[in-house]
Amino acid sequence: MNTSKNTKDKMTNYRWTICAMLFFATTVNYLDRQVLSLTWKDFIAPEFHWTDADYGDITAIFSIVYAISNLFAGRFIDWMGTRKGYIWAIGVWSLGACLHALCGWATEHVVGIHDAAEMISATGAVASTIAITSVYFFIAARVILSIGEAGNFPAAIKVTAEYFPKKDRAFSTSIFNAGATVGALVAPVTIPSLARYFQGLGIGNGWEMAFIVIGALGFIWMGMWLFMYKKPHDNPKVNAVELAYIEQDKQAEQDLQPTSSKEEKKLSFLQCLKYRQAWAFALGKFTTDGVWWFFLFWTPAYISDVYGFSSDSSTAQILIFVLYAITMLSIYGGKLPTIIINKTGLNPYAARMRAMFIFALFPLLALFAQPLGSYSYWFPIIIIGIAGAAHQSWSANIYSVVGDMFPKSAVATIIGFGGMAGGVGAFIINKSSGMLFTYADETQMTFMGFQGKPAGYFIIFCICAVSYLIGWFIIKALVPKYKPIVVD
Repeated sequence: MNTSKNTKDKMTNYRWTICAMLFFATTVNYLDRQVLSLTWKDFIAPEFHWTDADYGDITAIFSIVYAISNLFAGRFIDWMGTRKGYIWAIGVWSLGACLHALCGWATEHVVGIHDAAEMISATGAVASTIAITSVYFFIAARVILSIGEAGNFPAAIKVTAEYFPKKDRAFSTSIFNAGATVGALVAPVTIPSLARYFQGLGIGNGWEMAFIVIGALGFIWMGMWLFMYKKPHDNPKVNAVELAYIEQDKQAEQDLQPTSSKEEKKLSFLQCLKYRQAWAFALGKFTTDGVWWFFLFWTPAYISDVYGFSSDSSTAQILIFVLYAITMLSIYGGKLPTIIINKTGLNPYAARMRAMFIFALFPLLALFAQPLGSYSYWFPIIIIGIAGAAHQSWSANIYSVVGDMFPKSAVATIIGFGGMAGGVGAFIINKSSGMLFTYADETQMTFMGFQGKPAGYFIIFCICAVSYLIGWFIIKALVPKYKPIVVD
């Protein structure tokens, strides 16, 4: 009898199983996003005659469509709920990922060319036509991918708000957000090798099957999610003790507002925009998201352009693997606010802002990435890894700020609004980078002792270095103190 009672009273930990599912979804999300960046320089560009500007246009349009889609994805997730909404999101982006594989066939059909070898050997006006046509097809596939991927973070943050109390949200967010790092970590050691393997088998030019294999992972996740996810109070795998732990903030809120026993009122999108807290989150994302996306999309090209290592070379794979292995340190970034709260008694917002200021200092090292890179390519790789870890730690905390301040019914909407702002920032930096690198290469531009593309990279690194401090001061100016939104 006592054993049975103790078993019943022992808290289940199903919330961490759900967190693991969010982690795997985010990993797949970033794997799908990385296939293009790891294959374009060495597999796709020679076939379609792309320039840096072409690639910059594709990534920029992906970013802006992702931005706009975030605006609607948040509302969609709030409307559909996390179970169905997540299924739709990952289904659409997995389809978009797989559709990239058809871009070569579609280009051949439109241009009237029979195979990849004929496209590679094309010159003059034909080569230009191939480039333009293929870019349009890749943009179309990228648009579908971006529409689906926009749903990942609004859904994941909403699930976190449903399954974790406020004090644990930054840590749980940092865990699932580490999926972005793991996806970026696994990608360089698998995707170029997959492309080269299928190229050796004579299946297309190799890169096509890389998109299909990675894209198929999302469909596997969908089946698992359907069977595993229910809201905490409906989930038989969550016992009463765990449910009480998950909902501990409800009691605290009732103690503060004993009269608020009615159902939580939903905020419209326009109502959300009336709050400075929403704009603080959005501007914080705008100033910093582009930095991560720049490192994600351009690091393989940087290694190739500046140091001459192709994406499928063992050196490039080791460099990128080490870079993202360093970013795994970000998993501890979600712990820092909890440590600060326990030691100082500060409220969650104040603790997060203190932690975020610390994280904002590390990207300043990017100012030295290019100068130190003259001595060894390991210096910029290590510095970018540290900056990436700081970004992911920053990201876990800025996401958690939304759950701290907004009611659950508005969380996905605000996350979507901030995601849109972050996507706009990413659009600007990706578009500008592609144009800058092409210009720097053609004119052999000089900057601070560097010439050509290295000069262009140095300029972007300097912008990345200061972005987080700018974002922190904007957030602090708009929301100097903890002020949760109370809906009347």
